[in-house]
Amino acid sequence: MTSSENAVAGLFSSSVPATDKRLALRAGLASGSLQRWPGAFSPLVAKLIADVGFEGVYISGAVLSADIGLPDVGLTTLSEVAARGGQIAHATNLPSLVDADTGFGEPMSAARTVATLEDAGLSGCHFEDQVNPKRCGHLDGKDVVPVGEMLARLAAAVTARRDDNFVICADGRACRRGSRRRDRSRQGVCRCRRRPHLHGGIA
Repeated sequence: MTSSENAVAGLFSSSVPATDKRLALRAGLASGSLQRWPGAFSPLVAKLIADVGFEGVYISGAVLSADIGLPDVGLTTLSEVAARGGQIAHATNLPSLVDADTGFGEPMSAARTVATLEDAGLSGCHFEDQVNPKRCGHLDGKDVVPVGEMLARLAAAVTARRDDNFVICADGRACRRGSRRRDRSRQGVCRCRRRPHLHGGIA
């Protein structure tokens, strides 16, 4: 493909396949260098992130919720997140990581979430271990599921992955209301150590 053909293709969609973007994400994680991933809630913002020269695009669940006029308390759906995430992923040649909340339900829903986000062209996602309905990480009143339920959610998500380079990030909130900050930090470390099912993911 000539440079002019590449330029035309880039007007409508990314000229880099989703598989190559996932490889780029993996390479960045293994590089040992700081990876800068500003948040984007629209394809236009993603293009600005790419123009500035950042390494990737992060799609925040809180900002996506706010952009469609909803509070971040578990009201967005998988179809809404996948549609907006896919638009953002296709807007640039950068890898993109999307906030997948709790996987939108039980473990089987988490599995479907991974398959849907892969189909949308995302490079990875992160799951929270909150109870449903979840709440934004900046809000009070959060609680987490038991470790066994957390592991079942992650195991289902990893099993559903068809591209091993699709990154699944386990986001350990461990924010039980009333706990001291030191105790919450200890809980978070303990929960991350209980995640043997990630197989190349991130805790």
